[in-house]
Amino acid sequence: MSVPLDSTPAWQDFADAVRDASLSGEHLRLIEAASLTVDLTAQVQSPDLERAAQALCEQQGLNAARRALFDGGEVNWTEHRPAWHTALRAAQPPAAVAEAVLGERERIRRFVADANARGAYQNVLHLGIGGSDWGPRLVARALRHQGLQREVRFASNVDSHAVEDSTLHLDPHSTLVIVASKSFTTTEPLANAQVAIQWLREAGVADPLKQVVAITANVQAAEDFGIAPERIFRLWDWVGGRYSLWSAIGLPIALALGCDTFDELLAGAADMDQHFLNAPLAENAPVQMALAGLANRSVLGFSSLALAPYDSRLAHLIAWAQQLEMESLGKVATRDGSPAGVPTGPAVWGMTGTDCQHTFFQWLHQDTAGAPVDFIVCARPDHLYLDHHRLLIANCLAQRAALLRGTSFEEALHDTRKRVCDEHEAHVLAQHRVHPGRRPSTLIVMPAMTAHHLGALLALYEHKVFTQGVLWGINPFDQWGVEFGKVLARGIMNELDKPSGSLSAEDPSTRHWIETLSRQRD
Repeated sequence: MSVPLDSTPAWQDFADAVRDASLSGEHLRLIEAASLTVDLTAQVQSPDLERAAQALCEQQGLNAARRALFDGGEVNWTEHRPAWHTALRAAQPPAAVAEAVLGERERIRRFVADANARGAYQNVLHLGIGGSDWGPRLVARALRHQGLQREVRFASNVDSHAVEDSTLHLDPHSTLVIVASKSFTTTEPLANAQVAIQWLREAGVADPLKQVVAITANVQAAEDFGIAPERIFRLWDWVGGRYSLWSAIGLPIALALGCDTFDELLAGAADMDQHFLNAPLAENAPVQMALAGLANRSVLGFSSLALAPYDSRLAHLIAWAQQLEMESLGKVATRDGSPAGVPTGPAVWGMTGTDCQHTFFQWLHQDTAGAPVDFIVCARPDHLYLDHHRLLIANCLAQRAALLRGTSFEEALHDTRKRVCDEHEAHVLAQHRVHPGRRPSTLIVMPAMTAHHLGALLALYEHKVFTQGVLWGINPFDQWGVEFGKVLARGIMNELDKPSGSLSAEDPSTRHWIETLSRQRD
């Protein structure tokens, strides 16, 4: 068994340096990365911490792991495969996969060009879940201000209310249905596909499957479903679902926003790839964000990370990042199965600003736990209301400054004495106005909401998560915990269909509801 991380010299030095480091915000700390600016001024920092962080990266083999990620090494070591999403967005992919990647890119371009030439498909209905859904959903929402060539809607939940809502007011005769499932066995997209096909059939579409395409690594299963080979776009086992946006999973983006926009998205991510691969660790934005995350989670004890994008177009970023971070880092076993030895992946949550200020920022400021915050803002808006944009930026900067600076009792008392004459009442009120400050945060500034900048932002988070996986010694590319519930669901589904009482090993509550709900299935 390997030595737990917290018992290693490099980790102990790192943890000591974190505890001794300053969170004063006195020293400006900016990193420029692929057109983004990452401001880490409000994270713990000191010369000793920088040296200890470098030593931790060396101990955990970050440089070799980073190189293996780009070279197609077996970085997904529990499933014995690469995680080669960087190849999907490279202008010239590695030779081993170049033909496959470029071939599928060209197939997407031809499909979109043909649809455009024929004036086909005014609407796109995309059926996926998780990694097959959040990425394209996020991009389509974030960039729709550039102009939609087609209306695109998404349905992921197996609750059929979701797919019914997504088809509301759509013309079935001009709608393309995309079924996105890496395995083509995933319950949700296949169940929703049946609903969508029935919707087409009931509208009088003669051959509904001619309006259906598939995106999958299991081509045979898609063909068995009835989809013609020329309408099946390929994924590969070396693409993780939550990293698959850059593949044919991006087809709805190309249909809705155009192939040029999708290409710009890939180019932005590729620029961040080169920064991550080549920038020195001390000036490497994903690495430094990852180290700040380790300091906050594993040493300072913050159990969660709040995301506050001050741009309503990034509303889906929170759910996308939740899957990326929590499915990648929500585990504790290292390569040999031993525990990591320190707390790992934080819970990720959030909301767009300024709504978030009126929802949970009170907790961020004054609760004893609190959470680090990632603030994201665009320097330039895509609207004419410049005063509104300045107000948005002012709120973002002010909340971040308030979290850092805080308010002492003496400051609060000085202020309340101006408002309250009674000294006792002033002291009581001052206690309510104290908040500790020194709450860590990162500010990410995008020049504007373009496909290139958005691609860079998403790749920044991908590489941050990969780095944290390496430093914690866990595999960010598997998700075994999710699979157990899927196995149980199959057995429960059988019982709901034909109750037999065979699930005697289930807990009493599960047995009760299987028996109760199975009687109401009709």
